[in-house]
Amino acid sequence: MADKEAKDARGGKETAADAPKKSNGKLFIILGVVVILLGGGGAGAYFVMKKPAAAPDKAGTAKAAVKHKKPEETGIVNFEPFVVNLADPGGHRFLRINVRLIVEDLEKAEQIQKSEVQLMRLRSDILEQLTQQTSEKLGTPDGKSELKKTIAEHAHKIVEPTEIADVLFSDFVVQY
Repeated sequence: MADKEAKDARGGKETAADAPKKSNGKLFIILGVVVILLGGGGAGAYFVMKKPAAAPDKAGTAKAAVKHKKPEETGIVNFEPFVVNLADPGGHRFLRINVRLIVEDLEKAEQIQKSEVQLMRLRSDILEQLTQQTSEKLGTPDGKSELKKTIAEHAHKIVEPTEIADVLFSDFVVQY
């Protein structure tokens, strides 16, 4: 009763001191879960990012990791798009294609690109190869692969001793 009278004397309001004590147990549980999650995430990141150590040899010593030589940068020889009539009997079919040659070295690609004579010889040879194709043959993956191989062989003869690493088609449309 004395508590009730004390409340009434203070204006009928409960103070923080009068309120029942709340448990801090929930707070500790939440903090514990957060710490465990952060620790687990940190440990997971450590193991994912960790580089494997060099494997020990028979004597038990770790060998130094072998450094791989960085491959030289390859170069690209670009051509304007080709539009050619195909060699289909009895029909007028066209091929629109963008061809790019990948050469062994960036310097050699720049030399070829700057040499108008080599560039025009390559373009002329590619045109000859394209006009000998039929739409039926170019419609198959094997036909496209064979065309790439043929273009690479002929281009290599023009730019010797430069190696043609690959032939890329960035646009390939056959009009039926």
